[in-house]
Amino acid sequence: MIRVGVIGTGYMGENHVRIYSEMEDVKLFGISDPNVSRARELADRYETKPFADHRKMFEKLELDAVSIAAPTTLHYPIALDALRAGVDVLVEKPIADSIENAAAMIESAEETDRHLMVGHIERFNPAVLKLKEIIDSGALGKIVSISARRVGPYNPRIRDVGVILDIGVHDIDIISYLYGMKVNQVYAVAGSDIHSFEDHASIHLRLNHAYSGLVETNWLTPHKIRQLTAVGLKGVAYLDYLEQSVELHDDGWIRKARVEKSEPLKKELSHFIRCTRDGTCPKPSGEEGKHALEVAMAAIRSYTEERMVEI
Repeated sequence: MIRVGVIGTGYMGENHVRIYSEMEDVKLFGISDPNVSRARELADRYETKPFADHRKMFEKLELDAVSIAAPTTLHYPIALDALRAGVDVLVEKPIADSIENAAAMIESAEETDRHLMVGHIERFNPAVLKLKEIIDSGALGKIVSISARRVGPYNPRIRDVGVILDIGVHDIDIISYLYGMKVNQVYAVAGSDIHSFEDHASIHLRLNHAYSGLVETNWLTPHKIRQLTAVGLKGVAYLDYLEQSVELHDDGWIRKARVEKSEPLKKELSHFIRCTRDGTCPKPSGEEGKHALEVAMAAIRSYTEERMVEI
């Protein structure tokens, strides 16, 4: 039996609580949130223990693993508390609010011999997994360009970061994942019209000095769009994150890939629990989460300083 806790009970945190409570061989031991009434409400609903302070939860309960779904600025101190308590950690993306804090989290995980996984949920989207399989099989030939469009209306609960760190980082990570390469150059154009941070951005990525990536993201579009296009020498793939679909076009055919739809977060948490149980290293790792953060921070620096940024 894997004993888990959840820190942060907002929209995403509640989903972690729900899924853990439904998993076999997993016991949701406790949840923590400074909003005591919210923590108690969820604790009553899911028959677990509420805590206002996550440190008290670590003191009172013997946990094997914890999800951190608190605001980004709190990821670093909470993760260090959890790792030092001997608990495996799944932290929601982005890994931290600074590259230095991300590096310290990774170092702490190594020192305590605990797992640190970053919750880049689109890695577990069945359509992304199918497209990765197609690309790796060579069916599209050499991939030369991957572009993503992640736009939609603004969610008022997002106050501590801009659109690049909130949702643009998803596609930054996925483009790197699909290529199997790190980003080495970033150029971004962005602006702020309805938010204190940037609320729209076009992010140009260069990988391995030869491959192209493009992320368009904003909080200004009245309807949600989550799409990606991969261009290869033998064909083009069109992916829809929301529909969990992949369509392949070449000079002779239009084909729809067979994708078994499922809830990405459930797949993500199952992977995390399996790694805790088996002692295997989870993916995305802390290093992968740190790279996505480095690229996102470089994009912010690029549009601020109006120049290309090397990574």
